[in-house]
Amino acid sequence: MNRARSFLQSPTYGNLITILSIDGGGVRGIIPGTILAFLESELQKLDGEEARIADYFDVIAGTSTGGLVTAMLTAPDENNRPLFAAKDINSFYLQHCPKIFPQDSAAQTIKALTGPKYDGKYLRKVLEEKLGDLRLNQTLTKVRRNPSLDALLSDICIGTSAAPTYLPAHQFETTTPDGRVRQFHLIDGGVVANNPALVAMNEVSKEIHRGNPDFFPIKPTEYGRFLVVSLGCGSPKSEQKYSAHEAAKWGFLGWLHAHNSNPLVDIFTQASSDLVDFHLSTKPVSMVNLETGIYEPCHEDTNEEALVRRAREARSPYGKSKSATPKLDTIDSV
Repeated sequence: MNRARSFLQSPTYGNLITILSIDGGGVRGIIPGTILAFLESELQKLDGEEARIADYFDVIAGTSTGGLVTAMLTAPDENNRPLFAAKDINSFYLQHCPKIFPQDSAAQTIKALTGPKYDGKYLRKVLEEKLGDLRLNQTLTKVRRNPSLDALLSDICIGTSAAPTYLPAHQFETTTPDGRVRQFHLIDGGVVANNPALVAMNEVSKEIHRGNPDFFPIKPTEYGRFLVVSLGCGSPKSEQKYSAHEAAKWGFLGWLHAHNSNPLVDIFTQASSDLVDFHLSTKPVSMVNLETGIYEPCHEDTNEEALVRRAREARSPYGKSKSATPKLDTIDSV
């Protein structure tokens, strides 16, 4: 069933600012790709086959592999509609990742001691082919319109994916209409913000402060009107990959390579994600009032406390209390 709606409306037409955040995680980008493909298919059942993820989010932020996914979701075609469907994400990863990260462990381990493990040439080639001359200001979601930041999407994707020791750092420049040149020297954004949810929220708040009409009349402190969907890339089965006992013996090379991974990069990216989880989990939980339809804060719980409470209730056979028994009048009223 097709529901009459205009795609790509600003938050002025709704009660919420919707933000999609996609973590970094290398080839594990298949995980958010799978989630997004399912979400888009469900939205298409409501709004028709042309519905796309970008139609429902005012801001989409991604780091590293999440940046690649973000570009695929927001890059426009000649009709100013998304160039890719969400279902195309996993096809892209399955087709190209074996060539981006070719497996030759012995030679690559030696190479990683003196330079990046992978040369990044294939990644650059495929991104330039897929994204062409598209620039940041052409994307379909609300981004800051700063001429000095208006880089090629391919350059942005290469830069945010340049994980230290894995892929080479990336350099490019932009030129503003008045001739000012700005240079960028980038490495993987996951070193600072592997989970970009807070960065995205802060950018929205800044745009509201600047009076951006796309976010009027929402106020910068009205976090109850921020709807954030944050997608991770999963965690390894062995979360405690390194121990203090082992790390105490590491020198320079040990911190760069252990267990076929890079401990230093792993720690940076995990720490940045943990900080985001910590800060967002202490925010008051919000809910939609089903009677009024109003999105409002619930001051009794933080997000973390609410999740713990729900988990405890889920373990109970009768919901809120293990000792509770369902009453007949409750059953009759359902």
